[in-house]
Amino acid sequence: MTPRPGTTPSASPTVGTPTVETQPERTALAWQRTGLGVLAVAGLLAHRAAEDERRMLLLLAGAGALLGLLVLGALAPLRYRDVRRRVAAGTAAAAPRLVVGVTATVLVVAAIAAVAVLTPR
Repeated sequence: MTPRPGTTPSASPTVGTPTVETQPERTALAWQRTGLGVLAVAGLLAHRAAEDERRMLLLLAGAGALLGLLVLGALAPLRYRDVRRRVAAGTAAAAPRLVVGVTATVLVVAAIAAVAVLTPR
């Protein structure tokens, strides 16, 4: 293929190079995995609480499930839209407050799980 007059030949595009930015989708999937992980741990805690008839642990598992639903149903879509908007605008996509909130959620559910596992039946 010959270049048009007055233009320079360009390098051919690399095979497999994405033509669109995939960062928003990767970020959304990561947040969804985090929410599903929190829900899974809360489900396991609820199962153990029901087997051992431990009402307090059942309440804590319910709180963990609500936190997981918050991440999955509210924060993940919010973060996805925010990242898409920022990537399209060419600005930084960092959101330290959201990351701290989700990290705190994971740590709270992990602490509840640790207490559930380490306390005698």
